[in-house]
Amino acid sequence: MADLLAQGAAWLEQQRTKHLATTVTYVRGNQSVEVAATISRTKVKADDGHVVRVEFTDRDFLILAADLVLNGQPSEPERGDLIREGPREFEVLDWRYSDPYRQTLRITTKATGFSPQASE
Repeated sequence: MADLLAQGAAWLEQQRTKHLATTVTYVRGNQSVEVAATISRTKVKADDGHVVRVEFTDRDFLILAADLVLNGQPSEPERGDLIREGPREFEVLDWRYSDPYRQTLRITTKATGFSPQASE
């Protein structure tokens, strides 16, 4: 019997990608791939022992794991990779799977400025 929860999760991820995503460019060295990404952010609590601050990451990108193919190989994000969203550029800090079926990557980034291609 098919796993109905897995099928439902796959359908939902396809709908998210189809209706709630924008095209970004994922870059590692001289390799790049255009992927559909849903823009998000992560809330982080910072506790220095005296004060608890709630901060947000600059930007999270949710992409289908199957879409991250570099040099013909399925890939996982690496710290230091870049994501270009229009003229803006973000550096990958961390990532995790966003769902129990490992269909979607949640890639946490920080803004680094503007892409060199933005000025061309």
